[in-house]
Amino acid sequence: MAAITVRKIPDEMHRALKARAKKNARSTEAEARAILAEAVLPQTIGLGTALYLIGQKYGGVELDTNMPGDVPEFADFS
Repeated sequence: MAAITVRKIPDEMHRALKARAKKNARSTEAEARAILAEAVLPQTIGLGTALYLIGQKYGGVELDTNMPGDVPEFADFS
């Protein structure tokens, strides 16, 4: 794996990074990795979320959920 060094981080930023790491129960280094991953790696979403976002883009979809007939008959296994 590669390693990088980030120099000249302002003290305020370093304190904020340490506080965020503590809040997320990670080391400061692990928190920095998580922030970098979130910033540069492609975000993947599930199929359901993708379909929802497509629907929102076009104003949503109304589905007819009414069943034909009054009340469905249940199977009698007696």
